[in-house]
Amino acid sequence: MAHFIDRRANSKGKSTVNRQRFIRRYKQQIKKAVSDAVSRRSVTDIDNGESVNIPTRDIKEPIFHTGKGGVRDTVHPGNDQFTQGDRIQRPIGGQGGGSGQGKASDSGEGQDEFVFQISKDEYLDLLFEDLALPNLKKNQLDKLVEYKTYRAGFKTDGVPSNLDIVRSLRGSMARRIALTGGKRKELRELEAQLQGLKDDKHDHQLEILGLEKQIAELKARIARVPFLDTIDLRFRNFEKRPLPTSKAVMFCLMDVSGSMDQATKDMAKRFYILLYLFLTRTYKNVEVVYIRHHTQAKEVDEQEFFYSQETGGTIVSSALKLMDEIVQARYPQGEWNIYAAQASDGDNWADDSPQCGSLLQDRLLPRVRYYAYIEITQRQHQSLWREYEALAEFNDNFAMKHIRSVEDIYPVFRELFKKQAA
Repeated sequence: MAHFIDRRANSKGKSTVNRQRFIRRYKQQIKKAVSDAVSRRSVTDIDNGESVNIPTRDIKEPIFHTGKGGVRDTVHPGNDQFTQGDRIQRPIGGQGGGSGQGKASDSGEGQDEFVFQISKDEYLDLLFEDLALPNLKKNQLDKLVEYKTYRAGFKTDGVPSNLDIVRSLRGSMARRIALTGGKRKELRELEAQLQGLKDDKHDHQLEILGLEKQIAELKARIARVPFLDTIDLRFRNFEKRPLPTSKAVMFCLMDVSGSMDQATKDMAKRFYILLYLFLTRTYKNVEVVYIRHHTQAKEVDEQEFFYSQETGGTIVSSALKLMDEIVQARYPQGEWNIYAAQASDGDNWADDSPQCGSLLQDRLLPRVRYYAYIEITQRQHQSLWREYEALAEFNDNFAMKHIRSVEDIYPVFRELFKKQAA
């Protein structure tokens, strides 16, 4: 086995091998930078990668060199300020000879922070490492690729129900014509000769007997060709072609009543961004539907969803009813994979919480692949949380988590979508 080692030097004399080793060494730091970048993106902004900054002190590569041993005396000519034993003060300003924050270099080149760009695929790989959509395995064919049956000509073997009688008879006729065409032509010629001898007034008895014998042999040979042979049978052939169905819709439901401040909405936005990015790893096309609600629900765009100000109470069932109507009107269950994420601070009318549980249990959960509920609050849980807890016990496609601060968002997301054991 041959091993090829790439020793081409990069800038600053750093080899490609060392650079890859560096990236592996600081993978956690890179992943943290990627996670922090989520807050700066729009929900559907995944076209670009991300720039990652690594401080200069973390990229210095260790080197080995031979030092000068022994005790040496050094003479500095022109010294009129120091005598033996004096301590030289540090320069006033930065760490080097200048006043900036960079590090001076003895080769005349400064060293800034190490900045490198990662692609979109690398960005998503680092962000969603060790994550997976729940229940993906048992629904894999429906969620990723659906097959449709098409006619694909004929084949020589198959089940009797697929036998094409007309096509088989056409093949039989062509075979019999090909095998017996020359004999039938010869038979017609002999019959014509026989008829001519019989019409002749002279005696041709011996010739007539010879012709009759040849005609009988030809008819016997023609009769031995079967009317229908196994090679004539033709069966209708069907093939399954992949039908692109790798499309999903993501419903974002959020409470925008007076109790939801902008900081809480920003935390919800980060969670929605993570969910959208994660779904695009599995599905080719992902649509996003934004539903905001207080006492009434409304479908809006992203800008209004996150930044519009509302006051008043909270009736969560209004958003669930609107989602049910949109699903029935635009997203048939057989064609779309439906996901939903609901963000709230837990406020709801006590009488409305049981209705929310009924809507989810009877109308929405049977249709969605996964429904995630996050409650962003510092207070004690209320009636809506307790109602959803009962649903989570009996539905494996429903999950709920509690978020207290920004730092909880990514750990909670990983907990919701962690890979399950086979």
